[in-house]
Amino acid sequence: KDGGRFSHALSVYSCQLRHPNQVKIIFEFLKNGFHEISSSLDLSFEDDSVADEKIPFLAYLASVLKENSFFPYEPPAGSKRFRNLIAGFMKTYHHIPLTADNVVVFPSRAVAIENVLRLFSPRLAIVDEHLTRHLPKQWLTSLTIENTETGKPSEDVVTVIEAPRQSDLMIELIKKLKPQVVVTGMAHFEAVTSSAFEHLLNTTREIGSRLFLDISDHFVLSSLPGSNGVLKYLAGTSLPSHAAIICGLLKNQVYSDLEVAFVISEEETIFKALSKTVELLEGNTALISQYYYGCLFHELLAFQLADRHPPAERECEKVKAGEMIGFASSAISVLNHAELSITEADNSSLIYMDVDQSFLPLPSPVKAAIFESFARQNMAESEIDVTTSIRQFIKSNYGFPTGSNTEFLYADCSLALFNKLVLCCIQEGGTLCFPAGSNGNYVSAAKFLKANIVNVPTQSEEGFKLTEKTLTSVFETLNKPWLYISGPTINPTGLLYSEGEIENILSICAKFGARVIIDTSFSGLEFDSKGWGGWDLGGCLVRLNCSIKPSFCMSLLGGLSLKMLTGGLTFGFLVLSQPFLVDAFHSFSGLSKPHSTVKYTVKKLLDLREQKAGDLLDAIAEQEKLLGSRFKCLKEALENCGWEVLEARAGVSMVARPSAYLGKSIKLKEDATACEAKLNDSNIREAMLKATGLCINSSSWTGILGYCRFTIALEDSEFERALNCIVKFKTLISS
Repeated sequence: KDGGRFSHALSVYSCQLRHPNQVKIIFEFLKNGFHEISSSLDLSFEDDSVADEKIPFLAYLASVLKENSFFPYEPPAGSKRFRNLIAGFMKTYHHIPLTADNVVVFPSRAVAIENVLRLFSPRLAIVDEHLTRHLPKQWLTSLTIENTETGKPSEDVVTVIEAPRQSDLMIELIKKLKPQVVVTGMAHFEAVTSSAFEHLLNTTREIGSRLFLDISDHFVLSSLPGSNGVLKYLAGTSLPSHAAIICGLLKNQVYSDLEVAFVISEEETIFKALSKTVELLEGNTALISQYYYGCLFHELLAFQLADRHPPAERECEKVKAGEMIGFASSAISVLNHAELSITEADNSSLIYMDVDQSFLPLPSPVKAAIFESFARQNMAESEIDVTTSIRQFIKSNYGFPTGSNTEFLYADCSLALFNKLVLCCIQEGGTLCFPAGSNGNYVSAAKFLKANIVNVPTQSEEGFKLTEKTLTSVFETLNKPWLYISGPTINPTGLLYSEGEIENILSICAKFGARVIIDTSFSGLEFDSKGWGGWDLGGCLVRLNCSIKPSFCMSLLGGLSLKMLTGGLTFGFLVLSQPFLVDAFHSFSGLSKPHSTVKYTVKKLLDLREQKAGDLLDAIAEQEKLLGSRFKCLKEALENCGWEVLEARAGVSMVARPSAYLGKSIKLKEDATACEAKLNDSNIREAMLKATGLCINSSSWTGILGYCRFTIALEDSEFERALNCIVKFKTLISS
């Protein structure tokens, strides 16, 4: 119609690019061979605080994956960088002069508390009722404080009494019951000032109790962290020797279930003991989790201006606590004698041939899966459900049978799962049998947990493998035998059990009703599999069916770090079929479970492997080939220097005997003084470390008389340095 009206609409949009420099780093990483995961990246955020956390971390992760071909070695106490950042945050924001050597990192708060209680094994502990949920049920229900046979206090029984969080009620209980260890948090209204904390410190000091105070609920990762009475107190006064601080980090904006915890102690002996305890019971804390929270600490420290005022003088501990509980006797024995990580020297030039970690290059599909797992938003449950993939994996690799009653359990690493099985063995009153020539860390962990252990002899002519004859002779003397066996690849020897050999072993176990733990964690990189043929455990069980004693069962323990070439990114699984074991396992609930991003990565890689994706299979084949050539190269170097080498066929570990050095003397410089030592198969580790900086394991670790352990999955230049160290050591002995 004439005279009509035109209407116009104007829409105004505002576009803001957050963190442009860090976004540039992310896209440069994706441009460098990772185009296929670009579609997974979503940088739109409704909440600025989420963007402020996620974008800097993705940029940091991108730079780590771009600049490093592998994840570096980190001590079990936690990444040195992460511990320095925690100490730096405490110093900058709360004026507490800590160092990295005051901080031990744990996978979670629950794990830290259980590890502390296992280290001290108190006859009686009082624990805040909010902190007991993940403790073993036996501790909470046990009322047996004295050994029924001797009438004396039993170190094997930890009795935990739950107490209210309110400090005045807690103090009243402490005075009446006189516990050896107290673990508690603080009510919000009491955490504002230091008064309640000081009362707890004074009471536990007078009683002679060790105090572990949890500040997780009051610790804020913010540029304005607010008032905290405990931290305010520590700014002016040193933490007493009988007290330590526990803090769980769970308050991030992006990943609600991503947790890391740390313990602060200013007592050197406690720091060292906790560092070794986490190594024995957990292996290590997930590195990516440390990266994530490390990134938050780093951003906060970069935001804060340096304090130009000199730090205030802190008061020292005026009155020492009276006689307190020391470490459990089983813990002391293991901490003093087990060959654990070498942490004395803050020296990055050490060469680690004594750790079960691959330092070979991470293949592109692995890097892509890791980055995508953090870049994604709103992952579906099906994308992180690894059970179907693990079921298929163990069937195709080992022929392991599963059914509707099969239970699949997961942890950050297989060692944590193994330790829960050890506790199940102890609970049943069983005896855990290790073949001579087993992973020394596993043996030490079982001793730490006070398991009844028997070593099954092995012979050099059999390649230090288990045989029917020796196993029968040991089982005949035991009532409830449990057997740990590493296979198909044996750690530490690098040999392979054939299907016939494992079937013979299982037939003896079935006859005696033994519970078998088959550990596949070190399997998957067979560089000499000629004539081997793999395993079909399901077929073995069918053939044994007529001679199985009811108590016989087989559990499969595994990890995917080696099999999937993920280096320092670890993932452990355990497959149980017997209801007794499932129920017993769940009674020990304090398990650090893998984060959803790790499960996404693992599922992605397992699916790629099942689809026979070329890039991943080519990388696996390439690394198997490399390990084969590494073994030959190291074997030649060792034999030229007077070592007897046992032929290896798989994995990252091998053993050799220093026959040319036994009984020889070596002069070593320690501090300013020189000392002379006569070499044997136990002290050669220390001698080689001090003389060359090469870390190996002695026969104390391998359990094979005379044989030391070397790992071969080092970065190229480190491997060359290791070969030079072996030659240098020979030269020192000869001179």
